[in-house]
Amino acid sequence: MTGTQTIGPLSIASGGREYTSHYPAQIDWNEPIAPKPLYELLDEPVRRVPSQNAIDFLDKKTTYADLSAQVDRFAKGLQDRGLKPGDRVGLFLPNCPYFIIAYFGILKAGGIVVNFNPLYVAKEIEQQIRDSGTEVMVTLDLQALYAKLQPMLGTTPLRTIVVCSMADALPFIKKLLFPIVRRKDLATPPRDQAHPRYAELTANDGRYRPVSIDPVKTTAVLQYTGGTTGIPKGAMLTHANLYANAIQCRRWFSTFEFGKERALGVLPFFHVFAMTVIQNQMLSVGAEIVMLPRFEVDAALQAIETKRPTFMAGVPTMYTAFNTAVAKQPRNLSSIRNCISGGAPLPLEVKQRFEQVTGCFLVEGYGLTEASPVTHCNPLGGVAKAGSIGLPLPLTRVELRDITDATRVVPKGERGEICIGGPQVMAGYWNRAEATQQQMVGGLLRTGDIAMMDEDGYFFIVDRMKDLIICSGFNVYPRVVEEAVYQHPSVEECTVIGIDDSYRGQSPKAFVKLQAGKTLTSDELIQFLKDKLNPIEMPREIEFRDALPKTLIGKLSKKELVAEEAAKGRKA
Repeated sequence: MTGTQTIGPLSIASGGREYTSHYPAQIDWNEPIAPKPLYELLDEPVRRVPSQNAIDFLDKKTTYADLSAQVDRFAKGLQDRGLKPGDRVGLFLPNCPYFIIAYFGILKAGGIVVNFNPLYVAKEIEQQIRDSGTEVMVTLDLQALYAKLQPMLGTTPLRTIVVCSMADALPFIKKLLFPIVRRKDLATPPRDQAHPRYAELTANDGRYRPVSIDPVKTTAVLQYTGGTTGIPKGAMLTHANLYANAIQCRRWFSTFEFGKERALGVLPFFHVFAMTVIQNQMLSVGAEIVMLPRFEVDAALQAIETKRPTFMAGVPTMYTAFNTAVAKQPRNLSSIRNCISGGAPLPLEVKQRFEQVTGCFLVEGYGLTEASPVTHCNPLGGVAKAGSIGLPLPLTRVELRDITDATRVVPKGERGEICIGGPQVMAGYWNRAEATQQQMVGGLLRTGDIAMMDEDGYFFIVDRMKDLIICSGFNVYPRVVEEAVYQHPSVEECTVIGIDDSYRGQSPKAFVKLQAGKTLTSDELIQFLKDKLNPIEMPREIEFRDALPKTLIGKLSKKELVAEEAAKGRKA
């Protein structure tokens, strides 16, 4: 690739980067990726391995040929009901086959997928429906889901709820038993035009009307950010963005054998990490996705032992849960060859324990919703540096910008805000031109994360700008403190935030969950940390808890703890 390639709002100059000299030998950073409609990821496996299983959901298997046929029938069903190119269709689903079918069916029909978190409360659902203009929603006939959507009909832009049968997604015996055993959990939506059933919608010949799509300009998915500050924003991820990121990941995991891989799909697919790394990437290599509706450590371990997946993606708390469970009862996890951790910093102790348990290679990666999401990863089989998020993926350009002056690139070896360019970077925020402009600097996406790059081109996250603790004028990075606390053998989880300090301005406070059966006092932990942290970094307070707050995908969350401490200050 030569010259300049325009991707969305960015202009990405091609050529060598200083980090490419340490790239894995089999990966070419410069190899171009032709923009394509995202649904074309399915074409190769459907052609090459049509009888291969694409999905295993609670023992019900779906081949690539059947998946393709159901996708086409869903696309035609939407078009027959009046779906037009650019219309937004929401997915209000846990992990299940309907998610993948509806996702690609919407795209083939020319619609835009809007991912909704099924655990959202009514206010959050309403805000996202209104912001995105979602008129059609796909969900299951479960009361826990339908009861949240029903009040939205007629009071928001939502006009249609496609109802999918949970029983029909199960194997024959489970299908027979489900309505009996789970009768109280089932919803009974009315049978009217506003509530088409999936079976009715897909009762057609699958001959949908192909829609002309410009992959670079056409939005495929509206992926809403976590909304830690204000109302969540919808990142417009184009067909080219998501297609490119799937291919970038596929090239990075270069040892995948087409049609022979099996991936554990336990992270929620409505989250951008699982959507790209498990759904899109693994389908592109003809893999079988062993899909579980949610993460439960015992069920996940059982699936690994019986289904024998070769690949897994998870967040650090998931790997911590595996380590804890296997320490109590050994399990055979030897089928897993490669794993990636993302979503939050991976403590070195957690990585090492998991690799000892499985014998696999667990690498830490990095990304964000606005980049589809993966931008960095440690190389498989190469040098995986402790505490590093690794190297930029192919075609991904990275600069570290001054924390106080985003127009200035910091010298090598200094801390700076990660700013990213590449084919995976979003087109912008939905209906928020000003927010889009604020997120970009010099044609690059600002991440809000502070990092350093070493002499080999590996990046190390220091912390998030919004989490930075200013202590007596010095920068204290919570991740540094957390990594030190994690070295204590009795610690299972740790989160560090800044609290008000009348003398220093702010000081670190550590919230700690101990491993089952372990005991530890604050004084003992402080003594342990004395040779690992300087006096400024040393926690002023340590609070032990039975559980730490987590996000809906299982990442440790600071905002609840920050709010608690702020409330204490108001009462003082």
